[in-house]
Amino acid sequence: MPHHGNEEEHGSSESRRDAEQRENEAQKPVIHDNRKVDPKTGQARHPDQADSGDALSQAEDILNSVEVPAAESVAQGAGAAEADELRDDLRRLQAEYVNYRKRVERDRAVAGEMAVIGVLNALLPVLDDVDAARQHGDLADGPFAAIAAKLETALKTYGLVRIEETGVEFDPTIHEALIQQPGTDVEFDTVSQVLRSGYKSGDRVLRAAQVIVAVPA
Repeated sequence: MPHHGNEEEHGSSESRRDAEQRENEAQKPVIHDNRKVDPKTGQARHPDQADSGDALSQAEDILNSVEVPAAESVAQGAGAAEADELRDDLRRLQAEYVNYRKRVERDRAVAGEMAVIGVLNALLPVLDDVDAARQHGDLADGPFAAIAAKLETALKTYGLVRIEETGVEFDPTIHEALIQQPGTDVEFDTVSQVLRSGYKSGDRVLRAAQVIVAVPA
């Protein structure tokens, strides 16, 4: 006759073991890996957040979250040579990022400067009209005179400098000589008259001043 009692005891024993195993697994601590960089692939995790915020700031957060491990801690799972190589790779990555960020910031500054220079160049003809009106006495007073003064003051805050001095030595980098004539009591080529003002922004000459030059007789 079949021994149903043994089979029932065997099945009950397996059920108890399965229950105990599930209970033990449930009691094990759950470790969540919140590192932003996958240690195996080196890629940033959570790609769905890659488009949010500034890319440079995100890259900086990722690099700052990676700590260069000590040789002893790395050597527990790898040889000393591999530990040194890992530390060198991390330091090199961080140094490359610092250099990259400096280049980006420098390019941004240059782009901003070029944008300002473009606006200043576009307004030079307007300033020429203001100068012409002033020479004809049209800017002695009135609302237009106030507007012209505000415009010139605003442009100065962006670094615009007028080149209009006379009695100074002729400088071909900022002056364009339209006329040369013998001068009295001059020991070198001297700007005697400015026909059209020049402008510069910082060290960049936007337009040379057109001048009359007095030369030693």
